[in-house]
Amino acid sequence: MTFIVRDLDRMERMLTTVLGAVRVYDSGSRTFSLSEERFFLVGEGSTATWVAIMLGDGGLPRSYNHVAFQVERADLPGLRATIAELGLDIRPPRSRVDGEGDSIYFHDDDGHLFELHAGSLRERLSAYAPSES
Repeated sequence: MTFIVRDLDRMERMLTTVLGAVRVYDSGSRTFSLSEERFFLVGEGSTATWVAIMLGDGGLPRSYNHVAFQVERADLPGLRATIAELGLDIRPPRSRVDGEGDSIYFHDDDGHLFELHAGSLRERLSAYAPSES
């Protein structure tokens, strides 16, 4: 996934401190693509997610379009504190059904909406399944 941002350093700080991303490439002033860019890996091994950030005109209109990352439930309080320390806009949670899991929603400074979700897809689908009577 690629995010267009106005400040590469600011976005890198969010990716590394909140998501534990590891930078694996920085184009510097060289541009092989559209603009200066940096690549990161979130997670480990063959299931790591490749995240790219490119310098550009960020500032998206805010919407519910978002990207979600699965986190451990026990990590939510610390992640919320880290997000607040970065001065990012933490959004109110949406209503949930029992068993769906908990999330933190926040916007970065360019308007991208992120969700940190404690729970798995399997748990969510189970919570949405009709109950047998």
